[in-house]
Amino acid sequence: MKLLHLDTLFFVVEFLGVFVGALSGGLSAIRDLRYKYDLIGVFGLAFVTALGGGITRDVILQNGPPLAFQDVRYIVIALIGAGFAAAFEHRMGPGMDRAIIISDAAALGLFAIAGTTRALNNGLTLLPSILLGLVTAVGGGSVRDVLGGRAPRVFERGQFYAIAALLGSAAFLLCDAAGWSRTSSTVAGTVSCFLLRLLSVHFNWRTRPLRQSED
Repeated sequence: MKLLHLDTLFFVVEFLGVFVGALSGGLSAIRDLRYKYDLIGVFGLAFVTALGGGITRDVILQNGPPLAFQDVRYIVIALIGAGFAAAFEHRMGPGMDRAIIISDAAALGLFAIAGTTRALNNGLTLLPSILLGLVTAVGGGSVRDVLGGRAPRVFERGQFYAIAALLGSAAFLLCDAAGWSRTSSTVAGTVSCFLLRLLSVHFNWRTRPLRQSED
C-alpha cells in the first residue's frame, strides 16, 4: 500500500473523523424524540461530537492549544458535516437510523486511530496510547450525551462501543509493532473498530451489567 507522510496520514484520518463525527452528531440531534432542536442545537451537538474528543486529548497531552483551535480546517470541516446533517431535516425513518449508526461507527474508528497516532507521535508508550485513542473516540459522543440531558451511553449496558474503540486501537498498535506501514496499520485498526461496532448492532451483542435486576 502506498505510504503517506505520517503527518499527512494523521490529518487525513482526523479530518475524516471530524466530518463523520459532525454528521453523526447532527443526525442524532435531528432524530432525538425528546427534544426539538433548532439549527443552533443541531450545529452545537454536531460540533461537540466532532471536536470534543480531540480537544480533550490535546488538553491531556499539554502540547500547546488543541489542534481544533490552531487549524481552522477543523472548524470548517465540522461546519460542512453539520450542514450535511441539517440537509436531512425532513428525511426521517429507517434510512436516517442506518445513516446515524454507520456514521457513528466510522467516526468511532477514525477517532480511535487518530488519538492513538497522536499519542505515539508525542512519545507515549502502548497502554497510554490505547487510553488516549479511547478518550478521542468516545469523548465527543459523551459530551454530546451530557449536553443532550442523559448519562453518556458509553458507561451504560449496550452494544459494543468503547470495546470496539479499544479493539481498533489495539489492532493498529499490533500491526504497527509487526512492521506494517503506518497506512496499512491505520486501515486495519479503523476497519476493525468499524466492523465490530456494526456487528454488535446487527447481532445485538451487548455488554453485561454488573448489578443485576432484582425482579
